[in-house]
Amino acid sequence: MINVTIHQGDLTAWRVDAIVNAANNDLVLGGGLAGVIARRGGPGIQQECAAHGQIEIGQAAMTGAGDLPAKHVIHQASMGVGMLTTDRSLKESTAAALHLAEQNGLNSIAFPATGTGVAGFDMRRCAEIMLGEVKAFCGSAHSVTDVHFVLLDAAARKVFEEVADGLFGQS
Repeated sequence: MINVTIHQGDLTAWRVDAIVNAANNDLVLGGGLAGVIARRGGPGIQQECAAHGQIEIGQAAMTGAGDLPAKHVIHQASMGVGMLTTDRSLKESTAAALHLAEQNGLNSIAFPATGTGVAGFDMRRCAEIMLGEVKAFCGSAHSVTDVHFVLLDAAARKVFEEVADGLFGQS
């Protein structure tokens, strides 16, 4: 069983196997969380993204974490440049991030509320989709044991806790 926890804080400060970046499919780390990851993690992250190249919306790619405390960054492409996050792209990219962590033998992963910043996605719908994908993933996980959701503010944390309570019976 996977341990799912909800926190309020700074995702870039988490010491886990991977933090998840709310990315665009071009893997250009511009604004929002991606910009913070690029600034705090150093230029190597963007250089690895550029070397990797574009991915499809709904997919994920992994790089090193540069100067961040995490070991890796998983770039979850829930939108394209100038586009918005959709239910489908969030569902697919969340699943892709989880499977990428599993494929690489990672134990711990920390997600933001993907798509709710720059892309303007609804917070409650984000929590329902992302936590639903984690629940669906629980049966196939072997290496991933800890999934954290790290939210910027108390309001977002409350929404994720409410949805987690409904899905897992805990927050």
